[in-house]
Amino acid sequence: MTGIHVIGSGHTAFGRFDARSLEDLEVEAAREALVEAEMPGEGIDAVFLGHFNGGMAADGFASSLVHQADDGLRFKPATRVENACASGSAAIHAGINAIRAGQARNVLVVGVEKMTHRTTEEVTAALGSAGYQGHPDEAGLSFPQVFARVAEAYRERYGNPMTAMARIAAKNHANAMGNPLAQMRRELSVEACDTVSDKNPLIAPPLRLSDCSLISDGAAAVVLSGTPGPVGASVHIAAATHVSDFLPMHRRDVLAFEGPKRAVAQAYDALGITAKDVHFAEVHDCFTIAELLMYEALGLCGPGQGARLLEEGVVHKGGSLPVNPSGGLKAKGHPVGATGVSMHALAFRQLTGRAGEIQVPGAGVGLVVNMGGAAVANYATILEAGSGRR
Repeated sequence: MTGIHVIGSGHTAFGRFDARSLEDLEVEAAREALVEAEMPGEGIDAVFLGHFNGGMAADGFASSLVHQADDGLRFKPATRVENACASGSAAIHAGINAIRAGQARNVLVVGVEKMTHRTTEEVTAALGSAGYQGHPDEAGLSFPQVFARVAEAYRERYGNPMTAMARIAAKNHANAMGNPLAQMRRELSVEACDTVSDKNPLIAPPLRLSDCSLISDGAAAVVLSGTPGPVGASVHIAAATHVSDFLPMHRRDVLAFEGPKRAVAQAYDALGITAKDVHFAEVHDCFTIAELLMYEALGLCGPGQGARLLEEGVVHKGGSLPVNPSGGLKAKGHPVGATGVSMHALAFRQLTGRAGEIQVPGAGVGLVVNMGGAAVANYATILEAGSGRR
């Protein structure tokens, strides 16, 4: 039990916003979180910004742009945190650690990315820089190519995963239909996702367009506090774990997803619970094969058995553990630095009954798993409704 609480959230829509700057997005999310937490800027002791950038934005010093949200934030320490696609959760955990260390009582965490003003090729190259560059077989690989290798390895070991991956894409698009913040609110059938076509071309064989997350602009924010908020408007961070694995893929079994698996297991062990005690999960589905492997990391099935969970409806809306009720990175969008903060913000809304059409009925325990690279930087957070377990 951390004794740390989420007491407010902010979240812009995710999408393509040509007329909006990085600063605009940061400020909107931060202001909403402060208002929801009923916390003036003066009450914040520290600011952490999750922002990957990788050369995508000219704003290389974006942490203090958050101060534009409230003049009361002036002179509060602000720090940018970067850990590839897990930058948002890295910022969340930095805020948690500041409170636990006694250096802050209230922390504002913002995650942001501005990506759509760059070409697909430029974004792909920027994200690819988070891969291992020290080996000739890995240097220069794009992340679609990385996860294409993962899908091929899965096929060789367990059988063809492509239909299961199509089911994941269709599930997450259906979930996003109820999320007004999602970038792509468009239903796609399993058949359409499982068919290579002009509208669903191969991106990095065998990955199709429908297997890939979106290039997105957006921001999200949360206010963390050592003091719980009002009943029904506060969520306790029950466990928060971080596991980092070797960066080179050739040093590990890419199908084992050992980093996410260990992070989740440590979070479960801290509370003495299992997946059966979790009511929903927001996981890192940068590619559909990643979500398929996340089912194993969550402890829902054994190796190579993820397809069964989709067929039985376990991970669907109304199932025993809905995964990515928000639509996930696949349909909600993936503005890299914002992703981890978005997961926590929407988990907070689920656990306070404010998730609207994507609400999981009776949600009391939520799990967030945010991943940087191919299971390299792995953050798991378990959040509980109210002020904590009794």
